Amino acid sequence: MNIIEEIKVLIIDALKALGIDYSKEIVLEHPDELGHGDYSSNIAFMISKELKKKPVELAGDIVEAIKTKLSAESRISKIEVAGPGFINFFLADRFVAEKICSVVNDEQNFGHSSVEANKKVIVEYTDPNTFKVFHIGHLMANAIGESIARLIESSGAKVFRVCYPSDIGLHIAKAIWAIEKNISNMPDETVSIQEKTDFLGKMYVLGTKTYDEDLIAKKEIDELNKKIYEKSDTKINDIYEKGRKWSLDHFELIYKLLGTKFDKYIYESEMAEIGKDIVRQNLIRGIFEISEGATVFKGEKYSLHTRVFINSQGLPTYEAKDLGLNVTKFKDYPDLDESIIITANEQNDYFKVLKQVFLLIDEKNGSKTRHIGHGMMRFLSGKMSSRTGNVVTAEALISDIKDLVKEKIQDRKFNVEEIEEIANVVAVGAIKYTILRSSVGSNIIFDSASSISFEGDSGPYLQYSAVRAQSILDKAKEVNISSEFNYNKKMDFPEKANSLEKKIIKFEEVVARARREYAPQTIATYLVDLAGEFNSFYASQVIIDNKNPLSHYFVILTKAFLITMTNGLDLLGIKVPRKM
Repeated sequence: MNIIEEIKVLIIDALKALGIDYSKEIVLEHPDELGHGDYSSNIAFMISKELKKKPVELAGDIVEAIKTKLSAESRISKIEVAGPGFINFFLADRFVAEKICSVVNDEQNFGHSSVEANKKVIVEYTDPNTFKVFHIGHLMANAIGESIARLIESSGAKVFRVCYPSDIGLHIAKAIWAIEKNISNMPDETVSIQEKTDFLGKMYVLGTKTYDEDLIAKKEIDELNKKIYEKSDTKINDIYEKGRKWSLDHFELIYKLLGTKFDKYIYESEMAEIGKDIVRQNLIRGIFEISEGATVFKGEKYSLHTRVFINSQGLPTYEAKDLGLNVTKFKDYPDLDESIIITANEQNDYFKVLKQVFLLIDEKNGSKTRHIGHGMMRFLSGKMSSRTGNVVTAEALISDIKDLVKEKIQDRKFNVEEIEEIANVVAVGAIKYTILRSSVGSNIIFDSASSISFEGDSGPYLQYSAVRAQSILDKAKEVNISSEFNYNKKMDFPEKANSLEKKIIKFEEVVARARREYAPQTIATYLVDLAGEFNSFYASQVIIDNKNPLSHYFVILTKAFLITMTNGLDLLGIKVPRKM
């Protein structure tokens, strides 16, 4: 039983001893100051009115009842009434030290649990568009989706990472129309994948501009779009297949850099006919209806808005294909407990309509589907747009941050390979942390300089703190001070637990909360506080000292910090470099 559950049981048993029947959840919080204890309960306030008793008096009765159950070996050292009736619990210093030691003996599992070991969850994220650039919006979806997937895995659940690339639709027709007009400039297979996809992106921008300005071209592109769906033109098919492959190959390079590996790709083109069939089947059921030659869902009946699922040309829209995708997920992965979709919050209203359609078609599976909308990343120039070409690609942003990192470490004694490795890990970490430190739905203003700071609220600061801890462990090893804990060997512990120890042992509950709330920012905030505690400890305490009997414990504490920081960063999808 973990310490939180133990405290809750103590409270419930005390209430029973006082003849009070209480069946609701016991809420525990952390006091703002360590001097006020490690955990606090407001249970006396919750039940005092019903019992017609002052909270402070009831709290005193509960505390006395709990004290009768505590032994000298209890993990709780003190309980007291605070203020108008709060009950504060103080952890035993010995228990805190032993908990720190247990962290180093369970390195891989610290922060992980098995509470959802029987659950199966799909997380769908990133979903880039072929024939268009992989921009910072996709980068945001990837960082958030990967972190949420890792948080769910930390609870013991089986996670299936799914990507839904768009490989059909009007945007591709626009690009291919422009390619046909500029076929002599189309790159050959000998050039880099970057050059190939740069060309595709430029053609998309050109095709979009022409589509918006030229009615004749618009008609040609609409006709071309139908041919792409029907695969009725060999020449167009060849351009399509080549461009599609270039895009998908390029995406794989980016995923590798970001540390993402998908379990399954479900392509939009595969969902077109499936979605159309589902819409037609449910037209008979009255879920959809015909309006001006198109098949629509009248969302106004549910305080939503109308969406077209099959247009007047008989082509399935995004809505129909997303419907096909939802059905396919539950077919391919039977017994799913949850299907999570992560996109920009610009699609929040769109997914409210889709969610209602999912529920009407299959209430069980529809109720298991959740949409999480993330904010936008913005720079001083404003919002980016792939329609106009005013777009920041993921690779361009990573490259720019890499260059800044290289400048920052240029005076350090690293070889060329080390500089490249450090720059890659730190740049990706800086960007991911900037995305994940804010709540998922928030917009982000990206500041390149602060993102790579080795101090304060940044990814590199956390990475640097971990590297510093590893350096201490390396030095300890050189002077034969072990970072391991042996249960069979006597060891000296500090008389009083410090704030670093108290912060480390809260990691598991922080992870559980982040999983419960789909909130990576909870981990990010915790890690910044944790790094601050470690750096304060490092500044005030000589860790390596063969003459100090506590040095062995301090080295163990340093390793416990490193494990906690490494595991926490891993939940954000951020690696720790070997050097910095």
